[in-house]
Amino acid sequence: MDDKPVGASRNGPNDKPIGVFDSGLGGLTVLKEIEKMLPGENIVYFGDCGRAPYGVKSPDTIKRYTFQNTRFFMDVGVKLLVIACNTSSAYAYQSIAGALDFPVIEVIKPGSAGAAKLTKNGRIGVIGTAATVSSRVYERVFHEIDPAIAVYMRACPLFVPLAEEGPHWWRHAATRIIAEEYIGGLRDTGIDCLVLGCTHYPLLWDVISDVAGERITLVSSARAVAAEAYNALSALGLLRSAERREYMDFYTSDSPEKFRPFCGAIMGEAAGARVYNLDIESYEGGLF
Repeated sequence: MDDKPVGASRNGPNDKPIGVFDSGLGGLTVLKEIEKMLPGENIVYFGDCGRAPYGVKSPDTIKRYTFQNTRFFMDVGVKLLVIACNTSSAYAYQSIAGALDFPVIEVIKPGSAGAAKLTKNGRIGVIGTAATVSSRVYERVFHEIDPAIAVYMRACPLFVPLAEEGPHWWRHAATRIIAEEYIGGLRDTGIDCLVLGCTHYPLLWDVISDVAGERITLVSSARAVAAEAYNALSALGLLRSAERREYMDFYTSDSPEKFRPFCGAIMGEAAGARVYNLDIESYEGGLF
């Protein structure tokens, strides 16, 4: 099924890994913060690069992909799962969270809470995939936090393919032109915060920040998600006592050879070379 067997026995519940998945490279921006905040935790990451992007798929397809990814991590035997994908979080988190015997963390509420604390004028922009924007999940979450917050959404469908193309495109002139097309109109709404509602978008941080301008603060959920993972494991007594992890394994549904250098560009030396191919379609796509 894949180059490395999953579900190997662990020494104890605290030594089980944290699982993190995304449609591709974007979730590595979340993983990087988890790796820094929880340096002793074992980690398994899955990037579904072979089926990316999720944001142009139907809700049923997004759910099926997310359920398959989750079944993989059930086989691995994780102690906590992070859905490092806004699109999966929007359409499948509620179904997954109530069906598993380990905690599941999504990326939408942590990023929204951070922006709600930062905004001075109550006007917040959110950029995301077409599916995430269509779900209206950010509007619902912000209005739960504070009904007075005005939310301005914009779909940016080309950002994920650009991010997946690698570092050369993250600061490219063409990326800036596309960013201006997407974000230019949001500047005129008077927003003072812009939520990067897709975990791929921090890879384009420099371009997005330049286009947004100095008056708009960019908000990524990555650090808040890492803090939530720490708090969840601490509350359950599942933090690993060791100062250094035993392993950090990476899986992709596409080519490990292509994934490895991009992974290294984001994670640095922490990534190592443990990248394996995973036949994710071999897992069932229904609810558990």
